[in-house]
Amino acid sequence: MRLFAAVLPPGSAVAELARQVEALRALPDAGRLRWAGSDGWHFTLAFYGEVPDETLPELRERLGRGARRHAPYGLRIVGGGRFADRVLWAGADGELAAMRKLAATAAAAGRRAGLTGPDADGRRGFTPHVTLARNRDPRVGLAPFAAALEPFGCGPWTAASFALIRSRPPAPGVAGAHPRYETVEAWPLGHPGR
Repeated sequence: MRLFAAVLPPGSAVAELARQVEALRALPDAGRLRWAGSDGWHFTLAFYGEVPDETLPELRERLGRGARRHAPYGLRIVGGGRFADRVLWAGADGELAAMRKLAATAAAAGRRAGLTGPDADGRRGFTPHVTLARNRDPRVGLAPFAAALEPFGCGPWTAASFALIRSRPPAPGVAGAHPRYETVEAWPLGHPGR
C-alpha cells in the first residue's frame, strides 16, 4: 500500500479554501493546471511510499503511540506559494512548531518500522502545505496564482488528530482523474482528559 501520515483540515476550512480556489481557476492559464480535488486536501506529515502488508501493524502501533505524546494544537490555512513552477499550494499558520514535532514523530515511526521511503532519513525539509494544483506545462508560471493566494486566510481550528492515509493512483487514461485517498486509521492527539 502507498501510505502517508497527514492532518486533515475540517470541512469549514475546506469550504473556505474551495471558494478561494474557484477564484484561482478563473485566472489565465488555470485550465492548463491539474487541480487537486478538495476531497483530497491535507497536510502531509510523512510520506512512506509502498508499505508491505507485514509492516503495517507495527507502523500503526508506532503512530498510535506517537499520537499520545502530542497535544492538540491550533492551525489554519493561510496564504500560499509554489515549489518552482511545478506545484501550487496553500500554507499554514498557527502552532507550527507543534506540527513540525508531530511530523518528526510520524517520520520516526516509519523509520522504526523499517520503512525506507522518501522521508525515512528525516532530512527532508518540512513545509506545511496543502497541494492545490500541479503544473507540467513549462509555458505556465505559477507566480500569479501564488500572489492571488497571499491575502487568503481561513478561520482557525484545533488539529486534534492525524491519520494514516492510503493513496490510490488515478484511473489510467481518464482525463482529469485524481488520486483517491482512504483513511486507514486516525489517532487523537494527547491522552484522554489531558
